[in-house]
Amino acid sequence: MPGTVLVCQDLTVMAVLGLGFFTSNLRRNSWSSVAFNLFLLALGVQWAILLDGFLSQFSPGKVVIKLLSIRLATRSAMSMLISVSAVLGKVNLVQLVVMELVELTVFGTMRMVVSNILGIDYHMNMMYIHVFTAYFGLTVAWCLPKPVPKGTEDKYQTATSPSLFAMLGTLFLWMFWPSFNSALLIYPIERKNAVFNTYYALAVSAVTAISVSSLAHPRGKINMTYMHNAALAGGVAVSASCHVIHSPWIAMVLGLLAGLISIGGAKCLPVCFNRVLGIHESHSVHSTFGLPGLLGEITYIVLMALRVVWASSNMIGFQVLLSTGTLSLAMAMSITSGLLTGLLLNLKIWKGPHVAKYFDDQAFWEVRFFTY
Repeated sequence: MPGTVLVCQDLTVMAVLGLGFFTSNLRRNSWSSVAFNLFLLALGVQWAILLDGFLSQFSPGKVVIKLLSIRLATRSAMSMLISVSAVLGKVNLVQLVVMELVELTVFGTMRMVVSNILGIDYHMNMMYIHVFTAYFGLTVAWCLPKPVPKGTEDKYQTATSPSLFAMLGTLFLWMFWPSFNSALLIYPIERKNAVFNTYYALAVSAVTAISVSSLAHPRGKINMTYMHNAALAGGVAVSASCHVIHSPWIAMVLGLLAGLISIGGAKCLPVCFNRVLGIHESHSVHSTFGLPGLLGEITYIVLMALRVVWASSNMIGFQVLLSTGTLSLAMAMSITSGLLTGLLLNLKIWKGPHVAKYFDDQAFWEVRFFTY
């Protein structure tokens, strides 16, 4: 029981402090990042508990809530806190509530389908969170006005103090990511493997983030944005397979590849996204969660295939097909629901912020200026 309570506490710290400060690096949008994050978490946990009860429990007239229910609800609510990184500063609180209700409903439905029809356990059907949330958020961002209008360039800039708070969020996520990856595992040996392998991957991705950032700069300086993104990439990449990896070097290689992919994505993809696809994401959700998440899911499929081969089983085709189909389902549902949500948020009834008010806390908060 104490261990279960500590896991719930770790997840809450990740959600409130980690993800809250993770997106607080913009100079005029830090209040909205931290406070909206808390509001969405509190609302999302309640909605996820009710939704999970309605979808998975069939007792007439009541929903049974356990500690596992709270853990699942917190993890589900964190999906929205990741997706909001792509649109934060360009939508108001009402639009965020609509986005959250839709995303959690679709994500919960996908989890129930994967669990009840395909027989995937809680840990694995939840580990599609990174891919699902990243591409849901990117699709919603694609539907919003683009490109980012002139006049917001000054607001879409980082400053020293906000960047330091954003790095604080990264540190909280970095510290508690082993708990995130092991929270839903049942067997002690799997939990131990998950904690160790997640730490190995995080350690390597953090070293990679600093080293590659310094090597990529002509004067050898470290880019805080790259550090901010790539330090977590190892934990994301190893999420799906952390409990089945039995050799530390595999987790470390995953951390290295994830760090390289994250930095490469943060450096190269924004130009492609903005000019070719017309997608402007507020906080690099693709390079932090999307690409490392895809790497992790592909790695899990390969590991499962090798596991079946080593066991001399004839089930390799079925295992690969099942894992590939589940990943494809998560991608399809995230992009489709993201597109519908983005079109819904464009309706004028929500009274979204004017483009001149993008990335500005004053559009949502009472800000008083004092003179002395």
